Amino acid sequence: MATELIVKKWGNSMGVILPKELVEKERIKENDKIMIQIVKKADLRKIFGSLKRNMTGQEFKDLARKGWEK
Repeated sequence: MATELIVKKWGNSMGVILPKELVEKERIKENDKIMIQIVKKADLRKIFGSLKRNMTGQEFKDLARKGWEK
């Protein structure tokens, strides 16, 4: 189940709070070990505003992925 969470600072660490609905659906209990996959959302507003010409789908995907590389 995919859920959007907000990362918060806790002391010197970062954390997220799992929504009650997710906890109940997945039957998560205290001390359970879970795996979380991190997918950072891309801000495509900058890209859509910068399109000045027609481009192929591949060119658009390449432009969108520039912000994902680190």
